[in-house]
Amino acid sequence: MSWDPIAKIANDVQASTIKAIDLVEQSLAAIEKHKEYQAIITVMAEQARSRAKVIDEKVANGVKVGRLAGVPFIAKDNILVRETEATASSNMLKGFVPPYQSTIVERLEAEGAICVAKANQDAFGHGASTENSDFFVTKNPHDKTRVPGGSSGGPAAAVVLEMAPFAIGTDTGGSIRQPASYVGCVGLRPTYGLTSRSGVVAMASSTDTIGPLTMSVEDAAYVLDVYAGKDELDGTTIDRDPQGYVLPPITRHLPTTKVGIIKEWMGEGLDDDVRKSIEKAAADLRAAGASVEEVSLPSLPLALAVYYILIPAEVSSNLARHDGQRYQFSAESGKNLTESYTHSRAKGFGREAKRRIMIGTYVLSSGYYDAYYKKAQTVRTKLINEFNAVFEKYDFLIGPVAPNAAFKIGENADDPLKMYLVDMMTVAPALVGVPAISIPVQPSGTTGMPIGLQIIAAQRQDRELLAFAAAAEEAIHE
Repeated sequence: MSWDPIAKIANDVQASTIKAIDLVEQSLAAIEKHKEYQAIITVMAEQARSRAKVIDEKVANGVKVGRLAGVPFIAKDNILVRETEATASSNMLKGFVPPYQSTIVERLEAEGAICVAKANQDAFGHGASTENSDFFVTKNPHDKTRVPGGSSGGPAAAVVLEMAPFAIGTDTGGSIRQPASYVGCVGLRPTYGLTSRSGVVAMASSTDTIGPLTMSVEDAAYVLDVYAGKDELDGTTIDRDPQGYVLPPITRHLPTTKVGIIKEWMGEGLDDDVRKSIEKAAADLRAAGASVEEVSLPSLPLALAVYYILIPAEVSSNLARHDGQRYQFSAESGKNLTESYTHSRAKGFGREAKRRIMIGTYVLSSGYYDAYYKKAQTVRTKLINEFNAVFEKYDFLIGPVAPNAAFKIGENADDPLKMYLVDMMTVAPALVGVPAISIPVQPSGTTGMPIGLQIIAAQRQDRELLAFAAAAEEAIHE
């Protein structure tokens, strides 16, 4: 049974039309039914049932529960939920049960939402396929031989498999948008700083962002409105839009919109099926009255190289805390502290984590900092300036989310460079800190697999982005 819009579910619970416990049971049944897709790491059945009963009792007593009353959701496994194991799909954190939970979950639960499960991911968020999970590979809901994308592949697959009305993922360089494109759901990366990172296992602190995965733009906006805004536990957070993010009944009219389709993303390296889908989406937007024309950002081809210098540098710093001495995996062998560090990290970290630690440590090392890290930061500033200049002329930018539809499991596993190229269209908005969203468009004509359109707005224009994406969702015919 498919889910109603999130606002309707919550209103029905508050009106006693449906019970929270029934919603939880529906969610748990879907998780069990689709367990072969390996989207879920931890099922929180008893905690979820307990919360549902409390909510139902409050409703019965006439107590207003909140905007997400009784709505089940799934959290990516790098997002801390109280009294529930949080591994970030890495052996290094296996068995770690946090004594507190993330601000995001705190705010969702305060409005009555119920976390039913933790979802699989690439370990520590390092990957674009969920094949780098230390536990198992999540399968694409449309084809079990293909990846669901990553690193939020588990949450994205869970939403499409109707395990919950929404899931919460993280996007460092594309980890919400790319899996949303691969499985055919909506994935939102908000403006950097709009969502608190407190209680989220860090990957790269200058780009980590938490966003919703849903089956509609309306639902994504509704969920974002609940948890967006400043948090005293995260000094990088910014004020929310005074108008909030819930979409009005009448969305923005397309004829007033100027859209730029990014030239650098429509050329070499793009699969023909993806190109056709994006061009058709652009044509549909034009037919709906929007002005759509080609736009160039000259530094864009450098974005992937910049990302894979700067982000591993931050990864190497953030993962240094995982040393086998405190709250996670610790190797039994080791005659001294140095050996304990070495053995714990050798066994606890997976291959991709080690690769990124080494790259990051190298670019930060003496003699190479100026040659790599400092230059990459300079190009990042140049990218920011180019995006700012373009947004003075255009309301939104559009283009592909990824150069291809979902690929076969194992197809890129032994070629790290080929895997990194999957991120070539998602990393620039992350480096610049602007909001971006993936919405489904025409599927691949060759494989039938989903394809996503990426829509990008200027910083802090999340409300405008969501309104346009909702209008585009209606205008674009799959």
